[in-house]
Amino acid sequence: MAHIVVLGAGLGGMPAAYELKAELGSAHRITVINALDYFQFVPSNPWLAVGWREREAITMPIAPALQKKGIEFIGQPVTRIDAEGNAVELKDGSRVAYDYLVITTGPRLAFEEVPGSGPVGGFTQSICTTDHAEHALGAYQRFLEAPGPAIIGAMPGASCFGPAYEFAFIFSRDLQKRKTRHKVPITFVTAEPYIGHLGLGGVGDSKSMLESELRNHDIKWICNAKVTKVEDGKMFVTELDDMGQVKREHELPFKYSMMLPAFKGVDAVAQVEGLCNPRGFVLIDEYQRSKKYRNIYSAGVCVAIPPVEVTPVPTGAPKTGYMIESMVSAIVHNIAAELKGESVTAKGTWNAICLADMGDTGAAFVALPQIPPRNVNWFKKGKWVHLAKIAFEKYFLYKMKNGSSEPVYEKYVLKALGITRLMDHK
Repeated sequence: MAHIVVLGAGLGGMPAAYELKAELGSAHRITVINALDYFQFVPSNPWLAVGWREREAITMPIAPALQKKGIEFIGQPVTRIDAEGNAVELKDGSRVAYDYLVITTGPRLAFEEVPGSGPVGGFTQSICTTDHAEHALGAYQRFLEAPGPAIIGAMPGASCFGPAYEFAFIFSRDLQKRKTRHKVPITFVTAEPYIGHLGLGGVGDSKSMLESELRNHDIKWICNAKVTKVEDGKMFVTELDDMGQVKREHELPFKYSMMLPAFKGVDAVAQVEGLCNPRGFVLIDEYQRSKKYRNIYSAGVCVAIPPVEVTPVPTGAPKTGYMIESMVSAIVHNIAAELKGESVTAKGTWNAICLADMGDTGAAFVALPQIPPRNVNWFKKGKWVHLAKIAFEKYFLYKMKNGSSEPVYEKYVLKALGITRLMDHK
């Protein structure tokens, strides 16, 4: 009997555990280790941060759901991975041996790279975790008592720009509902070289469409923005030109700010010699397997994917839900093959598919493959995307609570978008 340890219980880790169980049955042991004892549906955090969701609606206890499927759970941080010894060490000093390790930890949020940023010891908010989104909601409620300028966007080195756009539009829409939007000038500050770049070099008409949406919401923007530091009520931004030269220095006042940080690999993973790149992301081959440790696989935000292009201010490539789902399925098939003594053959699909909410409408994009040149560049907007994201939230949480191993994107999201035919080009 092999022991497969899944490290991380987020959008990649929980589906990985369920798919492994469905594929391997009771012949092998599966254990999930996560620093927290609850699952959080991160895509809904922009809604939570303005009070459109309750915490209880987008989180769930992990242990009961896994135990129903015969999957073990340990709710502790991992302090060290002994890759040579095939074991992980936990905060309480205990040691868990494995035959295969699946790393789906997600990122470490690198607020330290911009002094004064972040919700803990800094002056900007975050929606990267449920705790951060709740903290952002508290700050927003205080802000509403005395509104003023707001800054929303993404720091240098960020790779997940979609939620920044989502929050800007949701923030604006909520203020409109409260009839206080006229009191809040909003500036979108982003490391992207242009609006709609999204870390992807743009997708279809994303530039013109998102610029139009920002104008319609009366949101100004600064691109090629290198945020250098944040003080209480003031953000310092160096705006670069397309050649990377200083174009303008900004000192932007604010009374509320939500800025997505750059990501790095979590410490326990980043410290393993030969496992990661300098930023701490896991180096993998085409089969989602570590290039050095052949019994370690990885999926999700924690894997190393190169930027799609060099930009004046550093930007990373996003790992969207469909890509993560594809990576997880490849890992499951490859571990199952190895346990049967067969060669690994399954590969993750590096395609980007995203549903982005805009408060009462939304935008959907498809980039096949994610890194240009592409077979498909597809970007559409409409109220149907807003409704599709709500449906996706409800179904994904249902899937996590009931232990379903059914793929969400391949079977439902693409069908709901009416673009299943595009997958012929993948």
